[in-house]
Amino acid sequence: MELDNYMAYELIEKIHNREITIQEVIQASFDKIDETDQCIHSFVNYSKQKALEKAKEYDTKLIGGQEFGKLYGLPFANKDLICMKDFPTTCCSRILEGFRPPYNAYVIERLVEQEGAIHIGNTNMDEFAMGSSTESSCYGPTFNPWDLKRVPGGSSGGSATSIASGQAILALGSDTGGSIRCPASFSGVVGLKPTYGRVSRYGLIAFANSLDQIGPITK
Repeated sequence: MELDNYMAYELIEKIHNREITIQEVIQASFDKIDETDQCIHSFVNYSKQKALEKAKEYDTKLIGGQEFGKLYGLPFANKDLICMKDFPTTCCSRILEGFRPPYNAYVIERLVEQEGAIHIGNTNMDEFAMGSSTESSCYGPTFNPWDLKRVPGGSSGGSATSIASGQAILALGSDTGGSIRCPASFSGVVGLKPTYGRVSRYGLIAFANSLDQIGPITK
């Protein structure tokens, strides 16, 4: 299966109706990453083994008739400045190399623990979100999947390209002065900067506290 053939709500419906398994969805995500990310460079760290294990667990729970969240089994990509407990979170800077947060950001708790989304990896970004092209990452630049000679916008460029290329079905970004909206526009996907204060910034490594907001990127 190809993730870019589906909208998020369509995948949710097929998972709930057991037309496809969550393991198939997550494997499709990593197959697409294997196929495309050498050229695009959306991701800086992956959680493949844990994601596939979680998918198997969720399939078993679904068969058993257990209740599930609104995003149950959907693969999501996380911008590399939103804290995930015990997972490398570096803001794409050598300064934070090896840092593994001791807690989850609020939005991660909501997505993973409450709604059942499955984290597949952290995405590339301008270092400490200070840029608009995703070229200043210590891991190297991200490229626009529609034209590899062009930038994908920034600073949430890796999150936007993960959606545009079908690597993930939804992604988290952060926006201070356009860092969700610009890469969404450049990559031909949809991004939203929520009203300030609408989404908790707890666990977001700050650029400018009075402007930063976490928001979604999807199709």
